[in-house]
Amino acid sequence: MEKTLTIENKTGLHARPASMFVQTANKFKAKIKLTAKGKTVDAKSILMIMSLGLQQGTDVTISAEGEDAQASLDALTELVKSKFGED
Repeated sequence: MEKTLTIENKTGLHARPASMFVQTANKFKAKIKLTAKGKTVDAKSILMIMSLGLQQGTDVTISAEGEDAQASLDALTELVKSKFGED
């Protein structure tokens, strides 16, 4: 399963939203990957996510597989769409 979204918050995926993303991903058993700019990384690793340098307007694809894949995709999609509580 996968979902493609656009990073909308002005400051991109800096440390705080990246941390929120990883914390949310780690609540699930599913194997979750984040793909952007031609690279795919483990969505449960803050260092890997930060290495992508995601800025506002960047398209990202979240993919998940495993028993709670749909729930993890729903939660991470909601987090990205909420702009990580920023504006």
